[in-house]
Amino acid sequence: MKKYLFLILLAAATAHADPFPKGNAANGQKLIVKYDCESCHKGKMGGDGTAIYTRMERRVTSADILIDRMEQCSGAIGKQLTEQEKLDLAAHLNKTYYNFK
Repeated sequence: MKKYLFLILLAAATAHADPFPKGNAANGQKLIVKYDCESCHKGKMGGDGTAIYTRMERRVTSADILIDRMEQCSGAIGKQLTEQEKLDLAAHLNKTYYNFK
């Protein structure tokens, strides 16, 4: 019985796993400001630019696509994000907008 309980708890923990456990969401929020991401988003979406994350036809539909999209965006502004910066940005965006598991 204990074996089955362990497996059930393990499955439940895995089902709600954070896709960016090594990311620092607070630092990711600072990077949004540092790299002025919102200025580009404002130009594309209007308002404060955050609608780019919540629009119905959004391009980001999974944690993997989020990382890929950030790499495309960073190239558009001429920046090379470090692996940690990608994780931090992803952690912030996931926590704030996407909630991927």
